[in-house]
Amino acid sequence: MPAPSAIPPGWRLRVEESLPSTSDLLLRLAAAGEPAGLAVLARRQTAGRGRDGRAWSSPEGNLYLSVLLRPGGPARDVPHWALLAAVALAEALEPGLPDPAALRLKWPNDVLLGGAKLAGVLCESAADAAGRLDWLVMGFGANLALAPDIPGRATACLAQQGPAPATEAVAARLLQALEAWRGRLATEGPAAVVAAWVRRGPAVGTRLTLRASGGETTGLYAGLAEDGALLLDTGAGPRRFTSGETEGGGVPGPGTGGGGA
Repeated sequence: MPAPSAIPPGWRLRVEESLPSTSDLLLRLAAAGEPAGLAVLARRQTAGRGRDGRAWSSPEGNLYLSVLLRPGGPARDVPHWALLAAVALAEALEPGLPDPAALRLKWPNDVLLGGAKLAGVLCESAADAAGRLDWLVMGFGANLALAPDIPGRATACLAQQGPAPATEAVAARLLQALEAWRGRLATEGPAAVVAAWVRRGPAVGTRLTLRASGGETTGLYAGLAEDGALLLDTGAGPRRFTSGETEGGGVPGPGTGGGGA
């Protein structure tokens, strides 16, 4: 367990040897009225999941952490929280890397190392009758010790770059980063979060293909809109996209999902 001083004030870290899914547990607790600030870390999961219900491989030695927030504010702010989560996760994984610049963000919710998938975030939320956020659960999965073998998908782990960090230490750094970014979101607004994501994202002008329920769209990456939407220039000016998965710019296609919860 990390030292109590490593856990930011207001947070409670619960460590479990094994769970089906850290996020599924927090979803039940959130619906039952659990106060904000609970983080659940599992050493392994038996039913981890990513985006769209995809399976998330959960061998022991990697990070499986979910956190519960009750931030209030309109439900339309969830995309900003998802970007914030990705930035915080990248910051927590960066220490000790020989080349921190090799760590990049892939819209909407992946962390890449050398172009291969290292980690992901899955955000789930519920709104009240007034359309305000009742609760927000962020699920984080990161390959620390092992890179699962996924056919057709490049994966990476931190152990390929040096000694694998302890899951509890990464969890503590992640909670610290989340708390710092919550403070910046409150004082500087969403623009600071969007700018931080853009600094870690693909280079402007990178050719990307977005796969969504309506089909595929290919264009040149033009940054993010103020609300966190992806901007692609398809030849007639930038177009906004609020959902889907991207590939391109040397980034492999979709694999097992976006989170590890």
